Amino acid sequence: MGKKVGRSAAAALTARQVETSTKVGYTADGKQPGLNLQVTPGASGYARSWVFRYTSPTSGKRREIGLGPVSVRGLAAARDLAGQLRAQILSGLDPKEERDQVKATRASAVRDRLTFEQAAAQCIATKQHEWKNEKHRHQWAATLKTYAYPSLGALPVDQITMEQVLAVLEPIWTTKTETATRLRQRIETVMDWAKARKLFTGDNPASLKGGLGQLLPKASKIAKVQHQPALPYQEVHAFAQALRRKRGISPKAFEFLILTAARSGEVLGAKWDEIDLAAKVWTIPAERMKAGREHRVPLSARAITIIMEMQAGRQCDYVFPDPSGKKGMSNGALLAVIKGMAGYTAYVPHGFRSTFRDWAAETTNFANETLELALAHTIRDKAEAAYRRQDQLEKRVALMEQWAGYINRPQVGIAAVQLGLAIA
Repeated sequence: MGKKVGRSAAAALTARQVETSTKVGYTADGKQPGLNLQVTPGASGYARSWVFRYTSPTSGKRREIGLGPVSVRGLAAARDLAGQLRAQILSGLDPKEERDQVKATRASAVRDRLTFEQAAAQCIATKQHEWKNEKHRHQWAATLKTYAYPSLGALPVDQITMEQVLAVLEPIWTTKTETATRLRQRIETVMDWAKARKLFTGDNPASLKGGLGQLLPKASKIAKVQHQPALPYQEVHAFAQALRRKRGISPKAFEFLILTAARSGEVLGAKWDEIDLAAKVWTIPAERMKAGREHRVPLSARAITIIMEMQAGRQCDYVFPDPSGKKGMSNGALLAVIKGMAGYTAYVPHGFRSTFRDWAAETTNFANETLELALAHTIRDKAEAAYRRQDQLEKRVALMEQWAGYINRPQVGIAAVQLGLAIA
């Protein structure tokens, strides 16, 4: 009676077989149960990889897991990994389910780790409600985009180090000190926001209180203070006359800025509901003021004339609309006016506040506190701030009328002196 022939056990794979086999399909490894060499034909030859086949202990279904190409994981490494997977199965775990869980956890961790650029965008979206205008938000974003994003933008916030922040700041710290200082403050704010959101722990890498302050020279020691160029007050009449010869809304807005000693943003954002023609007062709301406090501006007769001219052609809520007639003009509109005036291109609109201040200090007897109120300057001295509770509107009415009169009056004495010097 012949012997019953059973199914023969698979032979153990050899390293040579793994590297050269052309048998398409699966070839089981007799030494490590579940491990299979997979061979697939391709345009450039045969591709060889590892597949682990098993029965899930949780579902009872047949499953497979790829263990990578043989060029990356050799026979010994493949057997070792397959052994680890078998150990999981014996413990009642499904290797594929465990692997999928690990991948999901890692993907979630990556999603939760915001990059610096993503954190900055969210920080700006939150902080912009504190800022007075769109220009400030644009400056914030532009500074970070130009200097910080190229090296920090793609980094998760929890990986940013003081050395990386230093590398951003150091190249411009002594050449563009003001820009670098603002950049550092903005990086610090973004990192503070990220820390508050528990995206990282430890010290803020952009804080000067840490090592960064020891590695950078003090900005106050190297920064050169550059005041806004101011037209000498003796020349303001000639400038105003040149403005009046120009056509358009921008020159009128510029003259109104000079007459009120206001800031550009305050003038360009002026709306009709802020103007009280009967009282001859322009009330700028707190949210549009640098100090965050409402400011009343007395309007001289000439300022009222300009307002009346603008009212005759009123187009929208803004007193000085842009060419579209739907919103206020941009800051560039006033700058364009002065840049187009021969002999005055060195000056800037904001400098006319200094022109007013110099005129008032040199030629009038108004108290210093009255002049500071006219400019809506913040009072840092607490005692003086407490003393100055009223805005001295009546005194400032007289001050601004004198200023308008000076602007409108030719400086004969100056011209005579200049003529005499020329003759001499």
